[in-house]
Amino acid sequence: MKPGTSLSSTTEAPHDGGLLERLAASVTRWSERWFPDAYLFAALAVIVCAGGALAIGVPAVKVGVAFGDGFWSLIPFTMQMAIVAISGYVVAVSPPAAVLIRKMAAVPRSGRSAVAYVAFVSILLSLFNWAISLVFSGLLVRAIARRDDIRMDYRAGGAAAYLGMGATWALGLSSSAAQLQANPASLPKALIEITGVIPFSDTIFLPQSMAIAAVLTVVSVILAYYSAPRDARAKVAADLGVSLDDASKPYVRPQRPGDWLEYSPLVTVLIVALGALWIGHEFTTKDPLLAISNLNTYNFLFLMLGMLLNWRPRRFLDAIAKSVPSVAGVLIQFPLYGGIAYLLTKAPGLDGQTLSHHLSSFFVAISSQESFPGVMGVYSAVLGFFVPSGGGKWIIEAPYVMQAANDLHVHLGWAVTVYNAAEALPNLINPFWMLPLLGVLGLRARDVVGYTFTQLLVHFPVVIVMLWLLAQTLTYHPPVMP
Repeated sequence: MKPGTSLSSTTEAPHDGGLLERLAASVTRWSERWFPDAYLFAALAVIVCAGGALAIGVPAVKVGVAFGDGFWSLIPFTMQMAIVAISGYVVAVSPPAAVLIRKMAAVPRSGRSAVAYVAFVSILLSLFNWAISLVFSGLLVRAIARRDDIRMDYRAGGAAAYLGMGATWALGLSSSAAQLQANPASLPKALIEITGVIPFSDTIFLPQSMAIAAVLTVVSVILAYYSAPRDARAKVAADLGVSLDDASKPYVRPQRPGDWLEYSPLVTVLIVALGALWIGHEFTTKDPLLAISNLNTYNFLFLMLGMLLNWRPRRFLDAIAKSVPSVAGVLIQFPLYGGIAYLLTKAPGLDGQTLSHHLSSFFVAISSQESFPGVMGVYSAVLGFFVPSGGGKWIIEAPYVMQAANDLHVHLGWAVTVYNAAEALPNLINPFWMLPLLGVLGLRARDVVGYTFTQLLVHFPVVIVMLWLLAQTLTYHPPVMP
């Protein structure tokens, strides 16, 4: 059997679960047959935006110029998002993390409680770093699955490990949209002119935003518990043809003089010491909230932590090498998103207005100040299924939805939170961000999506209603320019 496949994905018997699970299985089979790679959705979005620009009278040459000018406009942000994923992975696979995972795996007392426990851990970690949440939670599922005193359904455990990415990650510190809006150096100039700079205090640290995160945590953990098969029906890793052997490489003493520095912690200690001095200076000379909202500071902190926890340069470099495949989609898709942003904002048509202006006018026409959060939430969730990238989709979506928010006098920070909460919803059934986790677990998307789809059916109405209700407690403030 090939790595990453399972018996359930090749010889799966007819589904005998409840209505929601049968529906999820049908949706999964359809999407696996008909959905192309996420890159194709980004490429199609370019074509659609180019067609829209042509439709409003932009000359073909100017359409091409706008696309080319914008193609590399997101390079700093692309690198930042790649480092978020890489640093999170490096921390999660470090030796201290492995020790912690073994201890945490001993906590649950039953298979269903283990699934709920993994869900809570995944959600909690996602509020700090989505990549750590994916990898650490996946390793925790494998560690629990090695126990012979409880019988945890391996598929339900894998789905629980994904709930941080599917429920709350965008409401935490690694939120692409919130990080982008708080960092003027990473924002395209055209977007700054619409939104200004929006600090974390107006987005992820709004009490209303934290309330949504808390409600989603409780809902997700309860659903994870009650949707997990009981002991008699649970399928363990062996039932799915998944090996739980630990493939990590043992420490090997240097064999030649040139290896000494690679295995000596001296280099790590010196680099981390220098980094600690800079981090200390940042957090003592600035408001800590402003310091951590700087994406470069955030990434620097996690990279230094990854170096320290892996201790030896060789182990650190091996972890980096293993993490790189998970960012391939980011590296190739974000330039397309930059081109889309320019097609939306830098190519005026015959009436002198850009495609972004026409789209924002549409949202203003169909919305009011009261209904806009609900309308935008539904739209962001639907679009997120086709463009599965929080940061890249924000670059596409922000110019016109934030202009509409300005026109309707909707709290701009709440508009970002609306996007964050709604954007995460399609992750529950879109396999794009599942890939790092599935690689750790040795499963395929169809093995876990039945459980995540159940979560989606409950999350969607909860999120949309809360976004609408809580919006009534906030007042509009004009954009603050850097």
